[in-house]
Amino acid sequence: MDQKKYFQGFFPETIDFLNAISYNNNKQWFELHKNDYEQYLLEPFKFLVADLSESILKIDPLLEVRPQVNKTISRIYRDTRFSKDKRLYRDRMWLTFKRPTENWLEAPAYFFELMPDGYRFGMGFYNATKLTMDYFRQQLTEHPEEFERVITFLSDRTFRVEGELYKKNMCPDAENNLRQWYQWKTFYISCNNEIDDLLFSDELTARIILAFEKMASLYHYLMKIKEEAISNNVGR
Repeated sequence: MDQKKYFQGFFPETIDFLNAISYNNNKQWFELHKNDYEQYLLEPFKFLVADLSESILKIDPLLEVRPQVNKTISRIYRDTRFSKDKRLYRDRMWLTFKRPTENWLEAPAYFFELMPDGYRFGMGFYNATKLTMDYFRQQLTEHPEEFERVITFLSDRTFRVEGELYKKNMCPDAENNLRQWYQWKTFYISCNNEIDDLLFSDELTARIILAFEKMASLYHYLMKIKEEAISNNVGR
């Protein structure tokens, strides 16, 4: 039986709201337009999470899939306590499929993010630890063929590797085809898109699922790296 579809696409009003809140970032404006936020932003995000959940659980049954704010969906409210940026509201919104652990930022996760001028979806680290990335480089050196197998999907140029790079050469003797991977402090794979018709269609779900499935082998590889790095360090 086919999975029931709830997500029918975002709305032009979704982008209008994100643009407007960039210039009207105050409580009075938000309260006047809270219904727009709920109807054109929050509700479609909940439906998108619901439609993606069955496929994402096939990749990893331990991922959080509840379509709720602070579970899979980001808050619209910003935490300004420790930030110089005192804007009250975000002008973007995202969903994250992650394992519900205290240190989830250090583990690979899947994401979709919507901005006023575009959207993206992908998988990777939000903030990998030095311990994880040191072990990642060690495994690249010792078993390069294993990593090469899980990144074959990157031949599709719709995928981009992004993140933070070291300036110094982390492995001068690395093979040419893998040298770039030694340089990452943390990284993720992303499919970046401008605002297009797909965003306003229920076909967006299938496009995201296809990309998530292509990244599944790399997701499991990175999760294994993260868990083994911790285990090996604790065992010392």
